[in-house]
Amino acid sequence: MGQLQLDEELGKGNYGTVKKVLHKPTNVAMAMKEIRLELEDAKLNAIIMELDVLHRAVAPEIVEFYGAFFIESCVYYCMEYMDAGSLDKLQGAGVPEGVLGRIAGSMVRGLKFLKDDLNIIHRGKIRFNRKGEIKLCDFGISGELDKSLAKTNIGCQSYMAPERIKGESQNNLGTYTVSSDVWSLGLSMIEIGLGQYPYPPETYSNVFAQLTAIVHGDPPELPEEKYSEQARDWVAQCLRKDPERRASYRELLDHPFLVENSKIEVDMVGWVERALEYRKKASTPTPVPPLPQSV
Repeated sequence: MGQLQLDEELGKGNYGTVKKVLHKPTNVAMAMKEIRLELEDAKLNAIIMELDVLHRAVAPEIVEFYGAFFIESCVYYCMEYMDAGSLDKLQGAGVPEGVLGRIAGSMVRGLKFLKDDLNIIHRGKIRFNRKGEIKLCDFGISGELDKSLAKTNIGCQSYMAPERIKGESQNNLGTYTVSSDVWSLGLSMIEIGLGQYPYPPETYSNVFAQLTAIVHGDPPELPEEKYSEQARDWVAQCLRKDPERRASYRELLDHPFLVENSKIEVDMVGWVERALEYRKKASTPTPVPPLPQSV
């Protein structure tokens, strides 16, 4: 701890606090998570899982792990500091197709690596840095895979695939495969493109209406006026109602949308800077003019 200079608090979660720190010997900025170990077994197991995944997950699409240490009843672990924050804070200015392709490609490569190399499905967060890199982080709620079946049912209901909702309604927790997470990926891509949750507004505050729309309604699509047929087809491959017909990670990477996207120049650095500037302006309160002096 003596090697670290504490900076701003980045956030709080169920398990602890995340702070920005500077590692003085190397002059490297890091995100340090502090977690008290006075926790129930389930939370402790989640922490151990995250440390294990971070230690083994070495890939360009995964946040870098620098190490962990214990002090009394707390564990601290240090990770790469993604200085542009999470995706939900960047999409307000709009996401052009080239940027959407870069995000989609990074996510699929990261998810495929976790599945193929570590037998893990990721249900954490996506973060950006000012270099325009997109990386997966937060592995405490990842699920281990067993013969391609996810044995846990953690995840936001709004992004559950139809077969997961049906299985949960029947109290059947072991019936969905990794293709269910491909559905969640496709839904996330549409939300990124639209800047809002893709199902109708009347479902936003009504969970039952939301789940009914997912199970019985038509899958949402990317807007035709903003995205190409290739981009729209890529998302459609993710959002097939029948999980057996849904694309695999390999098929998504080989799709013309991502193949063509990898061949073009995309100014991710410029987009991140513009998005950060947009967020800064949007969060700046409008000055209130002074009241006129009474006569």
